Amino acid sequence: MKTAPLPKTAIRSRRSRLSLIQKIGVGYAAMALFTATALVYATINLHAIDKAARKIANNELPAIGALVNLRNALLAQESFAGKYAILKDPAFIDLFRQRERESLAILAMLEKEESAEELSPLKRLYAQYRGAAQQLFTGKAAGAFQLRSVAVKLLAVVDDRYLQRQVMLRDVLERADRQRQAAIRWTVAISCTGFLLAVGAALLVSKSVFCAIGKLQRATHRIAAGEWDYDPQIEAGDEIGALADDFVRMAARLKELEQLNLDASPLTRLPGNAAIERVLGERLQGGAQFAFCYADLDNFKPFSDNYGYAKGSDLLRATGDLIAAVVKSCGGADGFVGHVGGDDFVMVVSADRAETVCEAVIEGFDAEVVGHFAPGDLAAGGIEGYDRYGVQRFFPVTTISIAAIICGGGEYASAVEIARAAAQVKDAAKEMPGSSYRIGRQRQTACEN
Repeated sequence: MKTAPLPKTAIRSRRSRLSLIQKIGVGYAAMALFTATALVYATINLHAIDKAARKIANNELPAIGALVNLRNALLAQESFAGKYAILKDPAFIDLFRQRERESLAILAMLEKEESAEELSPLKRLYAQYRGAAQQLFTGKAAGAFQLRSVAVKLLAVVDDRYLQRQVMLRDVLERADRQRQAAIRWTVAISCTGFLLAVGAALLVSKSVFCAIGKLQRATHRIAAGEWDYDPQIEAGDEIGALADDFVRMAARLKELEQLNLDASPLTRLPGNAAIERVLGERLQGGAQFAFCYADLDNFKPFSDNYGYAKGSDLLRATGDLIAAVVKSCGGADGFVGHVGGDDFVMVVSADRAETVCEAVIEGFDAEVVGHFAPGDLAAGGIEGYDRYGVQRFFPVTTISIAAIICGGGEYASAVEIARAAAQVKDAAKEMPGSSYRIGRQRQTACEN
């Protein structure tokens, strides 16, 4: 049996959208990206700050300390030279030479920290200072005056270099502090941005999920109330959209089943006349060939009159179950079984399966019906009863006659025409003894079981 097409409201536009897991992944990926960016940025700035600290520790502070020590050494040399000029004690020369060696060592160290151009004035003046000290120690009268004059210039150069180094140290510290503050600000900003993006994505996904669930809940109530065509109007693209599509299909299927159930025979639970007409209409519109098989029980009324209404109902129910089972196993996936009413049944199968289905139904019915007759009646070959005119006569064991009509290709325009043609073929089939079937427009000779 064909499934009824979905209502127009269930036709949903397909758009390429992210699934729920992809949406969540995008949020976390953004957070991870910004967090990694913040870590990289912080690492780079920490490296730069560490480099600045190393420069201060290895260059600036030692250079400033060396200049302080050089100034102290020069002051000590000036003091020893002055004492020697007054007391003429050679011990002061030895003390002067000790501090001189210390000053030379300091200048050697400064050569590693400062450029030759920056250190050149200091080295030149110190060489002059040593020369003036040598003149003083060798007894030249002008040595003391010259030593003092050079010492003043030398100390002025040392003080100037000291101040320059202080300024350079302050600049390095200020740059390091600015870089540290910028690193903190940007690291916090990047991390917060990633966190906010993740939170925003989580909120959007949560809102989308809860809104969709709310719509599905409303749809459940509406459909449960019988509004089968209600569409929850959830955009397709993610898992919930797919669920909504399945939900709409389920509602359409429930609608179809309800219609079948309302039209179904209360005895056999098989679809009734409305469903039969709808199926025939759909098959005719499809254009493909199919077989309409009309089955009728022969001598059923005498059986029901003789054995009672309950036994008659049992035979009809067993016949419906048998035909449904045969069509399910032999009639193909699109096979359909209906109960017109009373002892009349309908089968709709593909044209190439009609003969197989008819033979299987006849074989199964003949095996089933013997269980519904008393042994004595079976031995007699039938029962005594009254026909429709009130005349008593003998009726053979109940059999089944099937008229099959091959439809499609525009030969029949409606279900009414098909039923009319099947009735003519059925009359021919019922004229044959025993259970039989006849296929109209394809097979003219009846096949008897």
